[in-house]
Amino acid sequence: MEKITKNKQIIFTLVAEVGRSKGDGLPKNASGAALMCYASGIDEAEAVRETIAVLKISGMSPLNVSGYGSIKERIDEGHDIEDHEYELMEKAMKENSVVISQITPLFEN
Repeated sequence: MEKITKNKQIIFTLVAEVGRSKGDGLPKNASGAALMCYASGIDEAEAVRETIAVLKISGMSPLNVSGYGSIKERIDEGHDIEDHEYELMEKAMKENSVVISQITPLFEN
């Protein structure tokens, strides 16, 4: 009988760029926004897919998602990770979810 292995979820740091959509909650004159997200997945591709799905369900228009790696990868690259980031990552892990930690509206010049 084959042993079934379950892949372990890990947390990835992502930045999602969104355009405008009706009822998105962004400032009236914003052209879109950048969202810092922590998302769980067995790999970064799954975390990106989940993030896009959550943003669409939330009424946002995702345009692009950039990955900044797992916690381990970020530490290995020398990133400073603050305590509040660890707390949000832990929340994403416990809830097997996407946590948006920051929304930065973007404006056209």
